[in-house]
Amino acid sequence: MKKAVVKFSFLVAACLLSCVSYAQSNFSSKLIGMGVVVSDLERSLDFYVNGIGMTKAYSFKINEDFGKRSGLSNGVATDVTVLKLENSPEANEWKLMSFGKKATKSKSKFIQDDTGVQYITINVKALKPVIERLKAKNVTFLGSSPIPLNQKSHFVLVQDPDGTFIELIGPME
Repeated sequence: MKKAVVKFSFLVAACLLSCVSYAQSNFSSKLIGMGVVVSDLERSLDFYVNGIGMTKAYSFKINEDFGKRSGLSNGVATDVTVLKLENSPEANEWKLMSFGKKATKSKSKFIQDDTGVQYITINVKALKPVIERLKAKNVTFLGSSPIPLNQKSHFVLVQDPDGTFIELIGPME
């Protein structure tokens, strides 16, 4: 009888663990790729690559047919440039694309001014070089940036050319 109870307990435990494991395995990747439509691709690439310090990973084209069939566009083609914090398979993708149009909404002053994706957070090893690159590009620092978060980390808030807020967090040096 004891053996039957032990076997039954192991069976129940195995079933519970497989349910937990199944719930966590619904995705083929642990990464999220984010597509961002920008008004001026070259200006945004300059900001993210030469200002923030991201790296270009690769590019691809969405042609008219795929844009229409997929529902991504009404048949308008676009080029997509994929940026990463580091060029590795484990890095999230920040996909920039442009349709050559100015934004139809005004640039938010604060995160609460609109709904949807308003900001991203990037953790850096050292803020000082990023701050220097952004200052050289005349990027406006928001609030009283940089502000200390604790003894080690500081917080900087800027906006990309189209108004997406970028939180930068890390030690100054």
